[in-house]
Amino acid sequence: MASAHSLRSFMRPTVSTTPRSLTRAFTTTPLQSAAQGKSSLPPQKQVQVSKKHKKPLVRAKAPNPGERKAFRKRIQLSNNSALEVQGTENLQPDTMLKSENAGKMFSIPNDMQDKLRTLEAFKTTQSWNLFRKPHILVRQDMVDLMNQVEAAKGNKEALKLVLTGTKLSGKSHALLQAMLYGMMNDWVVINIPEAQDLTNGNTEYAPVPETSDPYEFIQPVYCYKLLTSIYDANKSVLAGLKLQKDWSATTQQKGAGSLADLIQSAREPDWAWPTFMALWQELQLPGRPPLLFTLDGLSHINKKSDYRDPEFNPVHAHDLVLVRTFIDALSGKTKLPNGGAVIAATSGNNRQLHPSQELVLSQLEAGQKGDEVPKPDPYEKGYDERVYDALKNSTVKRLEALSKADARVLMEYWGASGMLRRKIDQHTVWSDWALSGHGIVGELERTSLLTVKM
Repeated sequence: MASAHSLRSFMRPTVSTTPRSLTRAFTTTPLQSAAQGKSSLPPQKQVQVSKKHKKPLVRAKAPNPGERKAFRKRIQLSNNSALEVQGTENLQPDTMLKSENAGKMFSIPNDMQDKLRTLEAFKTTQSWNLFRKPHILVRQDMVDLMNQVEAAKGNKEALKLVLTGTKLSGKSHALLQAMLYGMMNDWVVINIPEAQDLTNGNTEYAPVPETSDPYEFIQPVYCYKLLTSIYDANKSVLAGLKLQKDWSATTQQKGAGSLADLIQSAREPDWAWPTFMALWQELQLPGRPPLLFTLDGLSHINKKSDYRDPEFNPVHAHDLVLVRTFIDALSGKTKLPNGGAVIAATSGNNRQLHPSQELVLSQLEAGQKGDEVPKPDPYEKGYDERVYDALKNSTVKRLEALSKADARVLMEYWGASGMLRRKIDQHTVWSDWALSGHGIVGELERTSLLTVKM
C-alpha cells in the first residue's frame, strides 16, 4: 500500500527551488531580423527612381567690348511711322536771331544732324525717335540768348553763361540750339557732353610732369576722343585755317598745314593733350573764327573727383587740365579775342548737390535782378573758394516754363505728326499745361507722349 507521501507527490507538481532570472538573455541578433521569419507581411519591393538627364546649358554669346554702352547711348533721329509735317521750314543761320520766329517750329537740316550727333548733343532722354525728322521750338528765351551771343561776337569778347532751371526745363536742348547756331554760322564748336565722364574715374589719367601741390593730371584717352569730335564737326572750318606757329617741337605736326592737319597728326592718345593745347592757342590768335565752348553737368566739375594723387588724396576736378581749360575760359582768365561764348548747363536728371555752386549761382541771379544777395550759411562747412572764383564773373540765365501759346504750338506739331491723337483745343492744351507743372517742357512731353513712347 502506497504511503500518503507518495500519493501527494502525484497530486502536486514539483517546484524548482532555483530563483527565476529577472533579466532577458543577451543576444546580438536584431529584433527585426529575428522576427523576419515570423512576419506574415510580404517583403517590400525596392522602387528605382529614374534619373533625368539635364540638357547641356547653352550660353548666349557675350557682347563685344563697348557693345552695351553703344546700345545704351544709341540715338535714333527718325521714325518712318510718323507723319511728315507739311509747311515746316528748315532752320537758317539767322532764324534764331529774329523775334518774329519765336513760338514757331523749325526742322534741323540734314547736314547739321550728323555734326550734332558727332558732338553728342542729342540725349537719350529726349524723344527724337518719335518723329519723322528732328525739330526744335524757337522760344523767346533762345532768341534773347542768341542775340547775346551775337553781341559778344561783335564786341570781340566771350559771353560767359550758366544755364540753370528746374528739372526737364530744356537746358540740354538749349545747349543743342547754341551749338546749332554756332555751326551754321561757321564757328568752331567744342562740346563736353557729360562732365561726369571727366571726374568719375572711368578714363585713364596721368600726372603732368614737374607739378606738385597740387598735382595736375591729363586724360589722354578722353582728350583724343574730344579731338576726334572736334575734327568731325568742324572739318570744313578748320581745313581753311592755316597754322601760324610751328608746333613740331611738341606735336607730330611737321611743317606747315591747317588746323585740321594739326588734329589729324595726333594718331595716338599720348599726343592728344599737346595737340589740343596747340589747337587751343591757335584758335586764340587774331583772324580766327569765334569759338563756342559748351559743357553739360556743371556740378560734376566743381567737386572732388574719384581720382587719387600719388599720396592717395582725392584730386579736385579743377586740377584736371582739361577741366581747368574750361574753367579758365568760364571765369574769364582765358580771353577769347575773336569773340564767342562759354556756356555751362546744370543738370537736373544727374544732379550733384553742391553748396558752393548753389550759393554762387543764387548770389549772381539775385544781383542780376536787383534782389537781396543771399549770404552763406554759417553752419555750412563745405564751401569751396575755387568754385566761387570759377563762377563769379559769369551770367546766370534761368530757363522758365513754356507759355500756353508755346505749349499749343508744340502739341499741334505732335498732333500733325500723328503722335498725339486727341483733339487739340483750349481745354486740352490748358489741362496738359497744368499737369506738366505749368509748362515744363519735359513734363509736357511725358503727359502727352508717354503712352506712345516705345
